[in-house]
Amino acid sequence: MTETTKPLRVTTDDGLILAGEVGGPADAPTVVMLHGGGQTRHSWSGTMEQLIARGYHVVNYDARGHGDSGWSPEAAYHVTDLANDLRSILRGVGRPVALVGASMGGMTAFYAVGSSPEPIADALVMVDITLRPAAEGAQRIAAFMNAHLDGFGSVEEAADAVSAYYPERPRPKDISGLRKNLREGPDGRLYWHWDPKMLRPTARPEPPRFAEALRSVADKVTLPVLLVRGGKSDIVDEEGVAEMKRLVPQTELYDVAGAGHMIAGDRNDSFSAGLVAFLDRTMPATAR
Repeated sequence: MTETTKPLRVTTDDGLILAGEVGGPADAPTVVMLHGGGQTRHSWSGTMEQLIARGYHVVNYDARGHGDSGWSPEAAYHVTDLANDLRSILRGVGRPVALVGASMGGMTAFYAVGSSPEPIADALVMVDITLRPAAEGAQRIAAFMNAHLDGFGSVEEAADAVSAYYPERPRPKDISGLRKNLREGPDGRLYWHWDPKMLRPTARPEPPRFAEALRSVADKVTLPVLLVRGGKSDIVDEEGVAEMKRLVPQTELYDVAGAGHMIAGDRNDSFSAGLVAFLDRTMPATAR
């Protein structure tokens, strides 16, 4: 939490508690932020502060099985479960609403929009994710998430693992922020702050498991859409962009040069500038 935000707790339809934070004027247009698989809401901290400063009401929450939110005993982590959770979040806010989702969060938002019988949002931002993620990048994500299930002896070890996965990103001098993405187990070791049951084949909440579900509802996604692509992304390729524009023709493309899959962390200023420009056109802070 910061001085500009307050805690959020929402109960899902199947009884889990979703944890998050909200900030900005309650009667302003709302931006709901959905992080990627294996991340937490803290990945949006910088962008959230910028949106609040521009006058938006911002909701930023941990997906089920991540961060401070509840874990599903049944490993219910399919896109349908995550979309239902998003609908639970949206019951507490008024329109207009923009959904901003990175990777898993973008897929969740897209499916929720396309599968809802009535409109639930007014704009959608997909952050480095399409309906057909590049296979090589998707395999790298899966390999990384499976590689460290035995935890780490220190934050330093976790930072080493991230650097090995993401060598193009300069290793930060201060790695203390990484601690928010780790939890201490009963054995004293540090584990990623997400439920390892998500890696079960029927539950895995990252590409390509969601692809067929997303394509099945694409014709129902008619609201303004912005696709933000990292210039060094191994998840969004030209084939994926072409399919996205064919199935969702109103999609706009915004490239963030020098950013990999973790765009908000790699080039937050550039990402936020593109996001704000899109929101200013589609859902200005003075809209309500």
